[in-house]
Amino acid sequence: MNFPIYLTLLVLALLVSHQLGRVLGDPTGEPASPYRQLPKAMHGTMNERPRLTVGIRDADLNGNDNRVLQAAVDYVGSLGGGTVEIGPGEFIMRDSLHLRAQVTVRGQGARTVLRKAKASTSALALDGDFGEEQITLKEAAGFEVGDGVAIWDKNAGGFHTTVARITGRNGNTFSLSLPLNADCMVDSGAQAATVYPVISGYYLEGVRVENLTVAGNQQENVHLNGCRGGGVFLYRCPGAILQGCTIRDYHGDGISFQQSNDVEVNACVSEGNSSLGLHPGSGSQRAIVRNSQARRNGEDGLFLCWRVKHGLFEGNTLEGNGRFGISIGHKDTDNLIRNNRVIGNTNDGVFFREESEGMAGHRNRLEHKFIENNGGSEPVAGIRVRGETGELVFLGNIIRDTRKGVERRQTIGILLEEKVGPVEVTENQIEAETALTDRRKLR
Repeated sequence: MNFPIYLTLLVLALLVSHQLGRVLGDPTGEPASPYRQLPKAMHGTMNERPRLTVGIRDADLNGNDNRVLQAAVDYVGSLGGGTVEIGPGEFIMRDSLHLRAQVTVRGQGARTVLRKAKASTSALALDGDFGEEQITLKEAAGFEVGDGVAIWDKNAGGFHTTVARITGRNGNTFSLSLPLNADCMVDSGAQAATVYPVISGYYLEGVRVENLTVAGNQQENVHLNGCRGGGVFLYRCPGAILQGCTIRDYHGDGISFQQSNDVEVNACVSEGNSSLGLHPGSGSQRAIVRNSQARRNGEDGLFLCWRVKHGLFEGNTLEGNGRFGISIGHKDTDNLIRNNRVIGNTNDGVFFREESEGMAGHRNRLEHKFIENNGGSEPVAGIRVRGETGELVFLGNIIRDTRKGVERRQTIGILLEEKVGPVEVTENQIEAETALTDRRKLR
C-alpha cells in the first residue's frame, strides 16, 4: 500500500464528511441522522418534511394571485420549513411573495409566472414622519388593504425608501406594516406607489427559490431602487439559493441581494429590467453567481455594490446591457471573476470605479474572460481601471472587437488610468487599436 496516498485519501474523506455534516445542520460535522438530535430542535432528522402544492386548479391550494402563494408559504413556514410547489399558470402579484425561513419555493420554469400588478401612485397629502406607521395620500384610487407599497421623497432614496404592506384604511389614510425609514416631506416631493419586489426575503435562513419566472410589467409600474427592490430582493438572508429563475421586465433591478452572505445564484436569467441585472451589495460576502445571464438591462449586467468580497462569479454571460458589462468599486475586494462572456454592452466591458486607495476594489482576479464588441456611440475599453485600485490580476482573457470599420468601438484592450496601483497583465489575447493604454507612466 502506498501509505502517503492512503493517508491523503483518508484525510479528504474526513474533511468531506465534516463539511457534509455542517451543510446538513450539525456544527460538529457529524452526518445528519434520525438517531442524532438536531442542533436547534429536540428531535432527529426527519425524512419527510411538509410539502404543499399551489396552482390555478387541481392543487392543495387553488388561486391565481399572491394571496394563495403566501398562504402556502406561511403554512409550510409555520411547520418549521419544507417545500411549496407552484404549478403552471400566471399569478398576479399585488404584494411580494414574502419568503419564510427554511422554505423552498419551486415552480415549473417558464410555465410558472409571477406577474407584477399594475401600480398606482400618489403624492402624499401630509408629511410622513420617521417612525410613523401611516401615510395620507392625495389620490387614494388603486391603493387597497393588503397591497405592497413604497414611500419616498427626493431625500429618502436607497435604503431610506420604505417598502411595506398596507394593513388598514381610513379614507385617504393608510396604516403600514412597518414604520417609515425616513421623513418623507411634502415639500420634497413625497410620494407613494404600489411597487415592491415580486419575491422578497428579510432576515431569513434556509431560503431557496427554484424555477420561477418573474414578469415585472415595467410599462405599468414606476421605478423602485435596488437597495429596497428588485424582481427578487433579499436582505440579510445568509445562504439563500436562487436556482433556474428568470426575471424580466422589472422596473428596477432584476436580482438584488443586500447584506446577505453566502448567497448562490445558479443558472438564472435577468433580462430587460430597467436598472441592474445582478446586484450583490452592501457587504454581501462570499457570493457565488454561476452560469447565469444578465442581458439587455438598462444599466450594468453585474454590479458589485459596496463591500462585495471573496465572491466567485463564473460562467456568466453579461450581454447587451445599457452601461457596463461588469462594474466593481467601493471596497469590492478579493473576488474571482472567471470564464465569463462580456459582450456588446454600451460602455466599457469591465469597469473599476473611481475610488481612493482605502475604498478601492483591490485584489480582484479577472481570468479567462471573453470581452468582445463593447461600446455604443463612444469608444470604450475592454477593461478600464480608475481610481487608486491595485493588486489586480488579468490572466488569459480574450479581448477583441470583431465589428468592421467605424462600428468598432472597443478601441482599447486594457486602460489603466493615472492613479492605478500594481496590475498583473498576463497571457491575454488582445485585438484592438491599442492593446494597453497605461497612463500611470505619465505620473
